[in-house]
Amino acid sequence: MTWQARLLMLIMRVERFFNLSATELDVAKDRADSENFAKIFKPLGKVDITRVDAGGVPAAWIVPSGLETERVILYAHGGSYNSGSITSHIPLTGNIALATKARLLAIDYRLAPEHPFPGAIEDALSAYRWLLAEGIPPRHIAVAGDSAGGGLVLALLLALRDEGLPLPACAAGLSSWTDLTCSGDSWKANAKSDFMLKLIPTLKSAEIYLREADPRTPLASPLFGDLTNLPPILLQVGSDEIILSDSVLFAEKARSAGVDVTLNVWKDMQHEWHYAASWLPEGRQAIARIGEFVSKYFP
Repeated sequence: MTWQARLLMLIMRVERFFNLSATELDVAKDRADSENFAKIFKPLGKVDITRVDAGGVPAAWIVPSGLETERVILYAHGGSYNSGSITSHIPLTGNIALATKARLLAIDYRLAPEHPFPGAIEDALSAYRWLLAEGIPPRHIAVAGDSAGGGLVLALLLALRDEGLPLPACAAGLSSWTDLTCSGDSWKANAKSDFMLKLIPTLKSAEIYLREADPRTPLASPLFGDLTNLPPILLQVGSDEIILSDSVLFAEKARSAGVDVTLNVWKDMQHEWHYAASWLPEGRQAIARIGEFVSKYFP
């Protein structure tokens, strides 16, 4: 572990100590905190940002300055389905665009509690259809997301396959939330080592997102879906995350279904350590691997 990672973990440990009793979900605070993170971390290079309407979904092209390419990443941000935005995730999406040498389309899908399931997956589908309508071949498209967004793009693969739409070249999930029942072993085993996520607020986030839907419905929890005939998938997750089992179990099930899955478990890393790549070497290394993975499957 680098000294930067040790320092960041110390800061998070101290913050967690002073918030041990914080078990309530505060959506307004989470939304504000997400936006503030973008003021701390920055992309590692210059990116140009252009707002667009992607089939009725607010979106933005995030493109490395001067880059001309047919490569496209459709990206869904994290935030427990109730927070996060294009703006909050520019430090992460900018770095992924730089690493993949692609034009990244970040979407502002509808959030709970104002817009519960299936609002987010409907918006992801609309944005993907829009890319196809714009004449972008599916072999030039990859989908990616972090946390809830990671689960969302994996659910998107199931929806695309079931609707008979052409699948993207590949997918990447960062600290992906694939099981809204939060029932994997790591949700308890890593409760003390994860300084970012807590079980009770996460379950409450699932509750307001799902509303009346079954938490095991595949388009909300892709872990419980039929995973056959999906494109190659990269999953990255930290060993200290309570959400670790979401990626491990998904990878195991996908492999059993014949899917080409690459699982990277990063020792001692916290939830979405990629976000701090401008300061954290491990974040830069993980994002570089995303770039290498995507390049393997683009023409």
